[in-house]
Amino acid sequence: MAEKAPSRGEIFVVDDDPAVRDTLSMVLSAGGYQVICFADGAALLAVARTRTPSCILLDVHIPGKSGLDILKELHGEDYPAPIFMISGQGDISMAVSAIKSGALDFIEKPFRGSEIVARLDEAIAAYARRQAENNSASRIATLHFPGREPLTRREREVLEQFTAGASNKEAGRHLGISPRTIEDHRANIMKKLGARNAADLVRIVMTTSRQA
Repeated sequence: MAEKAPSRGEIFVVDDDPAVRDTLSMVLSAGGYQVICFADGAALLAVARTRTPSCILLDVHIPGKSGLDILKELHGEDYPAPIFMISGQGDISMAVSAIKSGALDFIEKPFRGSEIVARLDEAIAAYARRQAENNSASRIATLHFPGREPLTRREREVLEQFTAGASNKEAGRHLGISPRTIEDHRANIMKKLGARNAADLVRIVMTTSRQA
């Protein structure tokens, strides 16, 4: 009898639709992950505060508190694992709000199983890589932009990639984020720093870096 392959880590799935939970459980289990499903946010919170998975998939619309509320309670950006929001096609604005609240990215329904496994593989690997990189001081992370709204940690990571000359696709691959979400972060960074265009953004960063 063949030995069972070791799990690649736990993934928490939060969705009130049993069909979605079953599909994700089947697909992710086939991808080598151990999957734990929850029908609501309260059940997730009870476990996620004492046990850290490799990744969380959190539906926007769940009973009781919304996925966005749960994300905020988990302090999404500071939670020690990437969090993806699951959203329907009509929930894009809500998904963007979730990203601003710390979600790594969002997955749209209907989804393809093979694509989800590939995206989560990439996100989990990128998260581990960033954790290692964060052990050494980031130039962008140490910068302060006086008089400007502070950048979130994710925005600083995107800005670091941008000033290093990475394209949206390259930055997305490095950070485990879709290029479209990178574009959203970039637009928000430019708005916060008052940059009119890409060249202006680099100038602001370089000026602040010299003053630091």
